[in-house]
This record gives sequence, C-alpha cells and structure tokens, in this order.
Amino acid sequence: MHYQWDFQFLLRYAPLFWKGVLVTLAYTAGTIFLGLILGLLIGLGRLARADRAVLSATPVKFWLVSPAFWAFPLQWCLIAFVEAFRCTPLLVQIVWVYYALPVLLGVQIPATVAAVMTLSCYTAAFYAEIFRGGIMSIERGQWDAARALGLRPWTMMRQVILPQAIRRMIPPFVNQSITQLKNTSLVSTIAVPDLLYNGTLITADTYRPLEVYTVVAVIYFVLLFPSTMLAQWYEKRLQTDR
Repeated sequence: MHYQWDFQFLLRYAPLFWKGVLVTLAYTAGTIFLGLILGLLIGLGRLARADRAVLSATPVKFWLVSPAFWAFPLQWCLIAFVEAFRCTPLLVQIVWVYYALPVLLGVQIPATVAAVMTLSCYTAAFYAEIFRGGIMSIERGQWDAARALGLRPWTMMRQVILPQAIRRMIPPFVNQSITQLKNTSLVSTIAVPDLLYNGTLITADTYRPLEVYTVVAVIYFVLLFPSTMLAQWYEKRLQTDR
C-alpha cells in the first residue's frame, strides 16, 4: 500500500505540540530537582554506618537516644526504598501510585501529583546510588590523609572528598537525567498533557498517526541529542584530565 505523507496539516496543531514540550521539560526539571535533593539525603543516609562498638558500650536504657541504635533500621529502610524503585518498572509505579495508592489512603491523588511523586522517587533511587558510589570510590588514602590533618567529618567531606567525588558523579548523573526526560513520556498513561499525550490527542482528531508520532519522535530526538553529545564530551574531557 502506497501511503501519502502529509505534514502540512500539523501546523495548525503547533500550539499543542509546544504546550506538550513545555510540560515535558517542566516535569523533567522539577523531578530532577526533587530527585536530586531526596537522592542526596538517601545517599548520605546509606553512608551512615552503625557503630557496633558504640552501641555495645551504651546502656540499654539509652539505646533509644543513641544514633547507633537507629542506624540499623535506617539502613534497611533506605535500602528497601532504593531497591523497590530500581527493581520495578516505572510504568507500574506510576499506575500503582495513581490507581492503587488512593485506595489505601482513601484520598484521590491528582494525576500531576502522582506523576511528580513517582518520577521524583524513581530518579532519587538512582541518584542515591550515584552519590553513594561516587563517595565510596574515593581512595582510602584520601580519607586517611584528611583525618591526619585533623579535619572534622563535615569539613573533610566538603573540602576533600566531595570535590573529587563530584567529578566522578557528573557523567552518570547526566546520563540518568537524560533518561529522566525520556521517562516523562510514561505520564501520558494517566492523562498528564505532556508531549506524547498531546500527540495522542492530535492523532485522535486527525487519524494520521504516522505523521503525528514521527513529529513527536523528532521532537524528543531534538531535545535529547544535544544532551547526549554534551555527556559524551564531558566524559572524554574527564578522561583527558586524568
């Protein structure tokens, strides 16, 4: 069958495409920001180790006020959070939060809230591992040298460890952020008016899915390709500096 391609009719739907692009970028930027904050807290929390020697030396009646006592359940809770979001499909998470969670809470969750909450927690789980892995990748000699200088833990982390770790975190952080832009397309399943959802509306109005979804794919490519090239350039620069 010979198909007659026609993109001209899409010009009248340009405002709808632009609106979808703006919503997609807004969700991407917002969830990356929230995920970054939450991921940093989770990553630092997972780095906190329970000191068994301190706990054993603490009287039982003072365990409830001992940080070492709470470090164990905190670690398990953070691990459960990270693995739950990393080991289940994002689409399943979005559908569960939007349709199943309101049943448990007895409160209707708007689609925008469900989308932001799920995307933020999902990317936070990956950012947490990036933070944790970047900090743990710093050689033990750097830690020992900082302690030998008499630096306090926070000062040591801020002046010695983090400057080195951040250089190693940036490439995976950029890659995960690029993935987050692609992940936002899944919120269309709960009627969030992103680029893909608006494309679906245009398709329902015109019955021309080939042209519509081709334009949607091209727009995603235009948004993502510069980011991937920037990530590759920075990775090569890091290798050269080393």
